Amino acid sequence: MLNNQVAFRRIAAGTLLITAPLLQAVAVVVDPGTWGDDREAVSFGVNPTLAQVQSALYHWSWLLMAVAALGLAHLTRRAGTRLGHVAAAMSVVGYSSLSGMLIIDPVEWWLGRHFSPERAQQIMDEMLDLPITVGAFQLPWMFLGMIGLPLLTVAVWRSGFVGWWVPLVVAVGYLGSFAVPYGPLTVPFWSAPVLALGWTGLKVLRMGDAAWAAYYPMAAPGLTTPDSYANTTA
Repeated sequence: MLNNQVAFRRIAAGTLLITAPLLQAVAVVVDPGTWGDDREAVSFGVNPTLAQVQSALYHWSWLLMAVAALGLAHLTRRAGTRLGHVAAAMSVVGYSSLSGMLIIDPVEWWLGRHFSPERAQQIMDEMLDLPITVGAFQLPWMFLGMIGLPLLTVAVWRSGFVGWWVPLVVAVGYLGSFAVPYGPLTVPFWSAPVLALGWTGLKVLRMGDAAWAAYYPMAAPGLTTPDSYANTTA
């Protein structure tokens, strides 16, 4: 399959659209900070194993979601192309930035073991308020993913690949989570997009190589391409 550009990209996109949001939903469920003290320096110390598991799940979820966004952008070649390009770029930058911020999780756990909760929080605030941390990792980059992905599904809807309910569910799930503090209420919000994106991923897996390849542009008259887009033996 690695030699088959059409099948590999289609299967990768479909699989990641199912896997990435599911990993995020599982992460928020196993995160000790979801159910315990909102100060992670405290909640992580209650169950360090689950704290590390949730960090790994979030890390891979957000990295893989950045790649999945490129697969969704492929479906906007016929319509919603401009929105698809902008939203895909936002998604890639946003989710990559979110993943980078996870390095603070083991730092918070370590601080919680060596300092009082108040002192640990003070140190973390000083670290996160550094200009390099704010400018390079936080604002506005870390929010672009959960804004860009709903916009990207709008572009996919405009292309006719999915129904209107897909961008609606994704938007309610990810944008709606901004309205509540991180905790138990986050669980249903981040679980909802699993259904919409998972259904989209399943549709990609079932569409077949010919349907996926049909989204590639044809060569203009008089021009030749080194390989056929539908060539499965390249």
